[in-house]
Amino acid sequence: MLRLTAEQHTRFKADGFVIVENILHGETVAAAAERFAPLFRGEFETGAMPDEWNWREGRDSDHLTRQICNGWKSDRVVASIVLRADIGRACAELMGWPGARLNQDNVLWKPPGAAALGHHQDASYESWVVPREMATCWMTLDATSADGGTIEYVRGSHRWGLSPPISQFHAPADHQVDMRRAAAVAGVEPDVVRIECAAGSGVLHHGRTWHGSAANRSNQPRRSLVAHCMSSEARFHPTNVSAIYGRYKRPGELSMDESFFPILWTQKGRRTEFLEKYAVGLPQGP
Repeated sequence: MLRLTAEQHTRFKADGFVIVENILHGETVAAAAERFAPLFRGEFETGAMPDEWNWREGRDSDHLTRQICNGWKSDRVVASIVLRADIGRACAELMGWPGARLNQDNVLWKPPGAAALGHHQDASYESWVVPREMATCWMTLDATSADGGTIEYVRGSHRWGLSPPISQFHAPADHQVDMRRAAAVAGVEPDVVRIECAAGSGVLHHGRTWHGSAANRSNQPRRSLVAHCMSSEARFHPTNVSAIYGRYKRPGELSMDESFFPILWTQKGRRTEFLEKYAVGLPQGP
């Protein structure tokens, strides 16, 4: 189970992120990795398409990082990981929320030669959510290395304030350019940390922490699953509408339907009812 120590809470508060080992059991890592190729071929185990399918085999360049958003709706192996109660609890406790619900997940695949992803703040893209807060659990299915396009975090950048969405997310010429501009405005020299860790490990990060990744210059893929969480009490913004996730807003209402934004954990023991049958259990961390 994912349980954070007091020291890890302190590190998160200071740095805006904290590295955690053994979030995923080895058997779970292998099962999840096997789902990547079918997913990006459009073979969806549940029959439902994900909300975003940004790279498709035969259509897009092999030099782009492959991304699916809300793979949990399309694949129950993915669901069994990103919908875990202990991930929701960790995010809620780090952020001081009464509970956590899933905002969205990411299925990310950066094969050898794949281009960079621009440094950004997740909360920049969440103007449609109230409160505009996120916490994220990033989990790697492959051992990461500095030359393998691993995820990079900027220490303490969650205290810089919130910037607009970046100029180019996929394959920018300079993947740190927007981050450096924000650092200059904040009057600080950015301290970039490249995460090198074993498969099954991960990072929990604040929604305002700047992060991104360079190109994969190794001969190994980098595959990861990401659970983006928001408060269990989050609601739709009354006027800001998401072009994608606004489809789940009921007319005249601001509450979020748990069918699409399930509650993972609350202090009062609440968890969306269908998850225990839908999110098929796999071994968690050792």
